[in-house]
Amino acid sequence: MPKDLSLLMTEQQNINTLHIDEMDTIDILNTINHEDQNVALAVENELAAISRAVDAIYQKVACGGRLIYIGAGTSGRLGVLDASECPPTYGVSPTLVQGIIAGGPNALQNAIEGAEDSQELAKEDLEKIGLTEHDVVCGLAASGRTPYVIGGLEYANLIGATTLSICCVNNGVISDYAQYPIEVKVGPEVITGSTRMKAGTAQKMVLNMLSTSVMIKLGKVYGNLMIDVQPANEKLKDRAIGIVENCTELSSIEAKKLLETTRYDVKCAILIEKTGLDFESCRDLLLKYQNNVAKVIRQYKK
Repeated sequence: MPKDLSLLMTEQQNINTLHIDEMDTIDILNTINHEDQNVALAVENELAAISRAVDAIYQKVACGGRLIYIGAGTSGRLGVLDASECPPTYGVSPTLVQGIIAGGPNALQNAIEGAEDSQELAKEDLEKIGLTEHDVVCGLAASGRTPYVIGGLEYANLIGATTLSICCVNNGVISDYAQYPIEVKVGPEVITGSTRMKAGTAQKMVLNMLSTSVMIKLGKVYGNLMIDVQPANEKLKDRAIGIVENCTELSSIEAKKLLETTRYDVKCAILIEKTGLDFESCRDLLLKYQNNVAKVIRQYKK
């Protein structure tokens, strides 16, 4: 592990921002925006690696495994964020995708000194959630060298779990501990070492791709609509009504009435309208065809 942080790409000075402290507001913003435009291109360069990771995650999750993000600081917070948004968006259990951050929940708002330096702490955190060989552990570290993440990946490999990693440097140390390494090389930050910026954006983009792609493959999306949305508030109820309306020829009032009969089960509401079957029959067909609405419709029409 390199002791000299200046050798890391994420810690080098950006020649394009050497005089950012002397710029007017609009020039500061233009400079940041220009640097951010390079992030998507850096992610594009890793699409093949990201694709392999998605397929590996899906293989485990489809068989009952879980996806566990583990990281420290900004990287850890991004993992927790992505995990926490999966249940309301896709109707999955809160345990299916989990985010673990060095230092625990308190670290989401406060810096917990020394937590990221402990490899043993990561092992303890993974043991607490009962990690098994059926699960996937995704290590997140912009610098590619965080001891906490390395410890988590080491333990995951030891028990036979699938491992992947996301970092923003070339030849990151955590890549050596992951079966599916992803290295999004975004270059030096606008503010030297502030990896909450380009590196954070890159990690967020990759996490979006991982979880979204897996959910699509799990049948959580019909067309491009999130049909497992959980109507936990009025906004989400309105979204559910709009989805049913969009997928059928029903009016908004009719869609709402249908959803009320299915207890706001969007998938069954769509299937009832498209197939003419009752609620229980639609539920049975969803179980038979891996909760995939498109598959049920195709098979039923045959």
